[in-house]
Amino acid sequence: MKLRVINGPNLNMLGIREPAVYGHETYADLVAFVRESAAALGIEAECLQSNHEGEIVTWIQECFGHCDGIVINPAAYTHTSVAILDALKAVALPAIEVHLSDVQSREAFRHVSYAALACREVIAGHGFLGYRMAMEALTHMDCGRQD
Repeated sequence: MKLRVINGPNLNMLGIREPAVYGHETYADLVAFVRESAAALGIEAECLQSNHEGEIVTWIQECFGHCDGIVINPAAYTHTSVAILDALKAVALPAIEVHLSDVQSREAFRHVSYAALACREVIAGHGFLGYRMAMEALTHMDCGRQD
């Protein structure tokens, strides 16, 4: 099984940005955690991060015919990007949205997720563990490639 793990804006600032919300671990720590979790699950997971919406859309589109599923943390684009929603719908792969923090307990504008409309579930508030939970869930879903 091959998954693509896509992270949106400001996740490259983990460990620096709002440590009371996101903790002191860095983005490099997250990538290492994802790789270790994928290895333990016996799957392949490519981890990407961008601050640019179009690049995230391209990465989603590249999954078509090449990946079995997507784990996505759209970050701030969660609440604004119809383009990311449309890309997820276009590739029609099983996708799970992940957030490090519990977005439902934060500001009201964070309660709306466009990406969730194309995802099978949303995992929020579990920190790095949410990524492993998402990858584990995808291993149990019907994730046939669109070859």
